[in-house]
This record gives sequence, structure tokens and C-alpha cells, in this order.
Amino acid sequence: MISPQQVEEMIKAGLPDAQVQVQDLTGGGDHYQVTVVSSHFAGKGLVQQHQLVYGALGQAMSTEAIHALAVKTYTPEAWQATAAS
Repeated sequence: MISPQQVEEMIKAGLPDAQVQVQDLTGGGDHYQVTVVSSHFAGKGLVQQHQLVYGALGQAMSTEAIHALAVKTYTPEAWQATAAS
């Protein structure tokens, strides 16, 4: 089991400028939804953005400490546009 705080810290270690929201979907500490806002996503496609997040969580994903992960990624500009609507 891994805590939401640990998930956030791992993502921020891989993407230092990231704003991260973590939601435990089942309460069991292994099914998460993350929303990540980072300038590192600029110019990258959705798959590449998600790969950056998965890369930051590599150890937890490979050991299945995180069994399921739903990922939403945004550049800061895209996040502002979403927040404004």
C-alpha cells in the first residue's frame, strides 16, 4: 500500500514544478487518480505526458504497490483554460 502523499512526492520528484492532486479511488491505497499540471508537458502529446507521470511512479508501478492509475495531465496554460470554463 502506498499513501496519496507518497504518490504526490514521487511525481514531484520526477516533475519538480508539478502541481499534483491525488485521489484514492477505493480507499485501499492501490487505485489512484492523479491530476498533474506541469510545464514539462508543453509540446508533448498525451501519451508522452502520461509516460512522464508513469516514469516518476516507476518503482511503485513495477512492484504493483499501485495497481491501477488514472492520469489527467495539463500544461499550466491548459489548466488555466479548464479552470476558467
